[in-house]
Amino acid sequence: MSSLALYRRYRPESFAEVIGQEHVTDPLQQALRNNRVNHAYLFSGPRGCGKTTSARILARCLNCEQGPTPTPCGECQSCRDLARNGPGSIDVIEIDAASHGGVDDARDLREKAFFGPASSRYKIYIIDEAHMVTSAGFNALLKVVEEPPEHLKFIFATTEPEKVIGTIRSRTHHYPFRLVPPGTLREYLGEVCGRENSHVEDGVLPLVVRAGAGSVRDSMSVMDQLLAGAGDDGVTYAMATSLLGYTDLSLLDSIVDAFAAGDGAAAFEVVDRVIEGGNDPRRFVADLLERLRDLVILAAVPDAAEKGLIDAPVDVVERMQAQASVFGAAELSRAADLINQGLTEMRGATSPRLQVELICARVLLPAAFDDERSLQTRLDRLERGASFAAAGAGPAMGYVPGPQAHAPVAVVPPGDGAAAARAAVRGDAPEALPPAAPVQPAQPAQYAAPAAPAAPAPAAPAPQPPSEAPAGGQRPGAWPAAAAPESGRRPGGWPTASAPGQAPAPVTPAAPAPAPAAPAPAPGAPQPSPGMTQGAAQVRNMWPDILEAVKNRRRFTWILLSQNAQVTGFDGTTLQIGFLNAGARDNFASSGSEDVLKQALAEQFNMQWKIEALVDPSGGAGQPPQTGAGRPSAPPAPPRPAASAPQQYESRPAPAQHQQPGSAPAAAAAPQPQAAPESPRPVAPEDDTPEEDDPDLVDSALSGHDLIVRELGATVVEEFTNE
Repeated sequence: MSSLALYRRYRPESFAEVIGQEHVTDPLQQALRNNRVNHAYLFSGPRGCGKTTSARILARCLNCEQGPTPTPCGECQSCRDLARNGPGSIDVIEIDAASHGGVDDARDLREKAFFGPASSRYKIYIIDEAHMVTSAGFNALLKVVEEPPEHLKFIFATTEPEKVIGTIRSRTHHYPFRLVPPGTLREYLGEVCGRENSHVEDGVLPLVVRAGAGSVRDSMSVMDQLLAGAGDDGVTYAMATSLLGYTDLSLLDSIVDAFAAGDGAAAFEVVDRVIEGGNDPRRFVADLLERLRDLVILAAVPDAAEKGLIDAPVDVVERMQAQASVFGAAELSRAADLINQGLTEMRGATSPRLQVELICARVLLPAAFDDERSLQTRLDRLERGASFAAAGAGPAMGYVPGPQAHAPVAVVPPGDGAAAARAAVRGDAPEALPPAAPVQPAQPAQYAAPAAPAAPAPAAPAPQPPSEAPAGGQRPGAWPAAAAPESGRRPGGWPTASAPGQAPAPVTPAAPAPAPAAPAPAPGAPQPSPGMTQGAAQVRNMWPDILEAVKNRRRFTWILLSQNAQVTGFDGTTLQIGFLNAGARDNFASSGSEDVLKQALAEQFNMQWKIEALVDPSGGAGQPPQTGAGRPSAPPAPPRPAASAPQQYESRPAPAQHQQPGSAPAAAAAPQPQAAPESPRPVAPEDDTPEEDDPDLVDSALSGHDLIVRELGATVVEEFTNE
């Protein structure tokens, strides 16, 4: 095996062997066929793209015994002298202008140029790195380049043609060389590896091409380094990745999946693996930007691999297609822009890890920015998540219900609803109340009694257990899952995907008792459309998290919603909330609670919904039963038995039209059974103590009368003095 460098062993010897420069080689070959060769040429372009090699080939074509010809014979003395490993010709002089660019060197060249060639047809000067020639040197050459003798030819090669003075450049034929396309360069490297009888794994050649950046010489040098260090199994992908310093594809897949799932924990874990593995953070960000570029192209052009827009192995392209399908166009564009901006800011950064983590934070939290790209990203997630309105009553795409979504709703005993709500939000499980025996209500007077007792209603079918959540967490834009009590996620915290294997176990419901006859919907209760009803089933699962977010912003709004409101409908853009009476609805609208709810939805869930407050005295009794997607409805409150316990307080006659707020309207002539009030459960002192940061805690000394009038808009009908 020769120790000669790979790019020297495979240096082209004819224009046909030059790759990726057909726009230069074809006109030169045609000029040689037509015998219209100019006296001076200027070859410019990036390094390693074939300028000096093409100059040598042109000199070989001009001095061939059968020439000038576009295809040198390779047998004559001149062709052998100018061959790949030949000794060189005395009539072809190569000058390195970096060390011979002064005016004295130019004068010496001018004096020797007028002597004829020793044994060839032309005397040819190849001046490499021509931009290094000084202005005085170019001026000294100006006359001989403008009017050379018949036997003299000049070929200038440079990477910076703008530094060649205009008087010289105007007297030459300028041929700009270009970087070699990746596909052409990859095929050429594959042929070279085949000639070297070296095995190279899939995925290595794209890394070499990327490291060479379109330069043939640079790519050949990198390939030579890999082949020199290859073992018996050839050049492996792991070896190439570690040697060239590129990020492993598994890390890129992990960080992209974390962005897609909105999983902050996984994203920062990947950053930690990058730093702890000794990888260059800037290289990691550059590789991530390259991956996002491929995803943007795949999202716009699904067959980009077949069209040559993406240079990657087939399995990598398939993974990228799956990743691009879960992003929106605005999400990919915004992520690429943020990473590109962060890559620029990393220049000279004293803490590269901090810069990488800040980049991930910006990508994961579009709600923290109010620019147009962030809003479009949030719209992409919302549009994909709100598609359940058209898909039916099943679970939304990517939605993972929390454990409390399947737990039976506890009946709040009268008298301590606020304390029970506080305990429910804090996660304290109230003690289960003993189920009361159902009692048939008295028949209204205007209906005739049936001759025979009616058969009991058939038992409702047992609810089906929820389907398993898809592995890998939620998809971006999917409905946020209700946080499990053990998850520890605080409101406003990083969105974290559900860990695999922690899906809530389905709750096996007890055998239901014969259901009493469903009460008729109230005459004034609104009847939502089927689409609104299906959407409400999904939002009810999120309602505990929404209440928690509202509680952290304003305690009064939380009490008002938890005690007097429920979700009645949702169509993807408008959230309908039903209140038990008009007073609670008006209080919600006039106290600024609607803005508090909107702000909580925007900051906690990245959702901009319209809020529509309705009066629903039925308490949700008129809603059709939900299957599969909705939260299990609360068991019907046990009807109070006949008065068996002595009344603690002497009742006063109430007006006939008066009705307690929050109670469902009953039939006009139906007598109301009296029952002894249940004793309230003890409330812990800390539950009734307001928080110090409660925005509704006012130190003004208001009486109960003034507080009720101000907060609830009540009107005093009659006052009684207790003596």
